[in-house]
Amino acid sequence: MASYTATVLWQRQAGELFTDNRYSRGHSWSFDGGVSFRASSSPHVVPRFSDPAGVDPEEAFIASLSSCHMLTFLYLAAKHGLVVERYEDVAEGKMSKNAAGRMWVSEVTLRPAIVWEGLPPEAAVIEELHHLAHEECFIANSVRTEVRCEPRTN
Repeated sequence: MASYTATVLWQRQAGELFTDNRYSRGHSWSFDGGVSFRASSSPHVVPRFSDPAGVDPEEAFIASLSSCHMLTFLYLAAKHGLVVERYEDVAEGKMSKNAAGRMWVSEVTLRPAIVWEGLPPEAAVIEELHHLAHEECFIANSVRTEVRCEPRTN
């Protein structure tokens, strides 16, 4: 089976006491292909010490679900002989408290808009492709979060 890695690096900045909990939450994510991102805690969670320019774990989780669904959808469309010109998803995640009172990303709604070459397939075909993409998405199969798909029409 495949193995995946990500390097997450945080370092205390000069002058930060740390034990007063007033340290920067900014850090970096690096991946095996060489790309690195600025990352941080969510400004919604730690407003004063977050880096709003960084990607927070909640955003990355939502993007991961969206990306996996999209890649699976594109694979299935190609397998069915359908040509996708453009795929854009404006995905949204919602936080709530679980039964133990802990915060979690309880639901993610995917809102893909697809531009097809020529006439789009029938709505039932598109719906079935999204259903299959959800069923086969590795990330969706790995989480308890409810993942919904509400395709947008152009």
